[in-house]
Amino acid sequence: MNLLAIETSTEACSVALVHGEGVIARSELAPRRHAELVLPMADALLAEAGLGRRALDAVAVGRGPGAFTGVRLGVALAQGIAMGLDVPVVPVSSLAALALEAPQEEDAAILAVIDARMGEIYAGSYRPDGAGGLEALDEERVTRAESLVLPEAAHWHGVGSGWSSYAQTLRTRLTGHLRSAGGAHYPQARHVAVLGVRAFRAGQAVAPEQALPVYLRDKVALTLSEQGKAPGA
Repeated sequence: MNLLAIETSTEACSVALVHGEGVIARSELAPRRHAELVLPMADALLAEAGLGRRALDAVAVGRGPGAFTGVRLGVALAQGIAMGLDVPVVPVSSLAALALEAPQEEDAAILAVIDARMGEIYAGSYRPDGAGGLEALDEERVTRAESLVLPEAAHWHGVGSGWSSYAQTLRTRLTGHLRSAGGAHYPQARHVAVLGVRAFRAGQAVAPEQALPVYLRDKVALTLSEQGKAPGA
């Protein structure tokens, strides 16, 4: 099948294309430049594969959680492309895509953590399913690192920007031994593509207008009273 994947939920902007059994991708760490990069990246991949947009069977997108602007942008672009081509959208968890950046060992769980700013993290726990996908071990959530409650696992791999900001605290929340922790990793479209193909074949594609972003946190910024600050402080 031919599937285009978009992931813009964090500082990394990436696009991938599934063509037959292969995956090709472009990725750039480019905060605030996602809008100008995504479509040229997509066109470059289609040209490399010798495909026109009309050859696409579906568009997959990292649906969040992540940066509000990035999540909205990715979902809107996926909807627009899919509507124009009359193909479905496959929403994919950005945390699950991030988890595929970690070592995939069947005896180790993966804690994927994105720095959510304002002292919070987006977190999800997974285990490789042995077939290139993931089994979710708990619900995705936004929380403070010191309040994170995790399922039991003897061994863990940590991945994501949250590990750069809260590594010491996250270590204390683990229920087993930490084998590795990579803070310089972000969700990538190549993993959105892999999970998107699996979801598409499982009948989980939706009409473009039904592809919704997942923010987990409703507020972009805290009010002064919530921050414990007086006006003008």
